[in-house]
Amino acid sequence: MNKINQEQPTNVNALTGLIQAPVYQRGQLTTTEQDWLAEEVPVALVYNGISHVVMMCTPKDLEAFALGFSLSEGIIDSPRDIFSIEVNPTCNGMEVQIELSSRRFAGLKERRRAMAGRTGCGVCGIEQLADIFRPVTPLPFTQTFSLANLDRALSRLRQVQNVGQLTGCTHAAGWISPQGELLGGCEDVGRHVALDKMIGIRAKQGWQQGAILVSSRASYEMVQKSAMCGAEILFVVSAATSLAVEIAERSNLTLVGFSKPGRATVFTHPQRITD
Repeated sequence: MNKINQEQPTNVNALTGLIQAPVYQRGQLTTTEQDWLAEEVPVALVYNGISHVVMMCTPKDLEAFALGFSLSEGIIDSPRDIFSIEVNPTCNGMEVQIELSSRRFAGLKERRRAMAGRTGCGVCGIEQLADIFRPVTPLPFTQTFSLANLDRALSRLRQVQNVGQLTGCTHAAGWISPQGELLGGCEDVGRHVALDKMIGIRAKQGWQQGAILVSSRASYEMVQKSAMCGAEILFVVSAATSLAVEIAERSNLTLVGFSKPGRATVFTHPQRITD
């Protein structure tokens, strides 16, 4: 059994996203023992019968992932734009069938045609760069968060990492109230996927007041996804890239890095943060 995490879920057999495998431990290389591994499988998101993207994911909370990805990528504006989500296992992974409204599906097809019709070397052209950095409407300033409540939230983030507690292999993304309560969250082997899953959960629950907390660094994608879903504050436990800070500044998002007990570095828009 994995020795990294001592606080393990009680009903392990009920968890998804886990498999057991034989391993060799240092000092005992002649015998094996069973250990837990986090599953990583290809997950295809299929909109109205057309495959749009394949992501490597932990196969749990996939309906939330489909909803969150659709929101954070600007495919939909509201959960009402999706009529149904159906998760189906396939021979090599998972397939998520998403039925979009006709208006949103027309917009998705137009985006796919525009991207397929371009030539050039990746991100060399202005049009390609415009696709990478999607325009985000500047966020309002309606939220505040006291760093006095951050430590409480950090101590509870592991509550959404059942697979991670056994494997040490998942990132977590949670939605925290201004009082530091962890309202909910998700885990995944990919930090972007964990964030999308949490965005989906938040959309279904209708949480508005609070902030995002993720157990990773902040890349530009993490900032962009957060801003796209209207979150005004993003806490990350590690560092932020220069582009993440630039996007956060431009979109009016408050980005806080090195979010650890007794520590925090505010990169942008500190007016939302109090001691």
